Amino acid sequence: MNFGEIFLWELLGTAGLILLGAGVVANVVLKNTLGNNGGWLLVNFGWGFAVFVGASIANPSGAHLNPAVTLGLIATGHSNFGWAYVPAYLLGQFVGAFIGATLAWLAYKLQFDTHDDPAGTRGIFCTGPTVPSYGWNLVTEIIGTFVLVFWILLSPAAKTGEDGVPVFGNGALGYAAVAFVVVSIGASLGGPTGYAINPARDLAPRIAYAVLPIRGKGSPEWNYSWVPVAGPLIGGVLAGLLYQILPTS
Repeated sequence: MNFGEIFLWELLGTAGLILLGAGVVANVVLKNTLGNNGGWLLVNFGWGFAVFVGASIANPSGAHLNPAVTLGLIATGHSNFGWAYVPAYLLGQFVGAFIGATLAWLAYKLQFDTHDDPAGTRGIFCTGPTVPSYGWNLVTEIIGTFVLVFWILLSPAAKTGEDGVPVFGNGALGYAAVAFVVVSIGASLGGPTGYAINPARDLAPRIAYAVLPIRGKGSPEWNYSWVPVAGPLIGGVLAGLLYQILPTS
């Protein structure tokens, strides 16, 4: 694939991921919805299936949807794409995430306008810690993302590069298997920070929240915004480096 094709498919897939992921949180958080107070597990399953949809859309590009996955694959030393294509993946992911967040807001525009706590809507777009401590919050994001990327690298791949290195998926289950992993991470490790495990998923929607005309919105909390970017990137690269030294590599 060329640069433009990778950019396009990653944009479309990540937009689908964030539209549905932010959408399920909006459905649970906002007052005048049918899913109001649906709970944490509904959010987990919504995000998991959002990954399935987004990855299925972005199949032609390998369905990274996540800078941590892209850099984790590079860190293995055996990726089937070079550094020259990394900007295409990252640009597609960040632009797509911004578009997806904007579409989620448009879908719930009336609910945003009538919500009784407009200052508390930031969590629909991006993550935040339940107990703020940047160092420990960073550790949580590193661990969660490591689990995701390491699983991707070790799983029987639905699609592989020319050298056999996994790109995404798991055998017959394909992208549905990745959805199960995301649900598991959310249910098990998502409590402390909301499990960003994806820099594009957190930063681009946070920017969207900052610029969209949302009534009575609160702060984007820029002081925390580096944690769900740095943590996933570190976790993804560590997974790639460990994969590189395992006997399977």
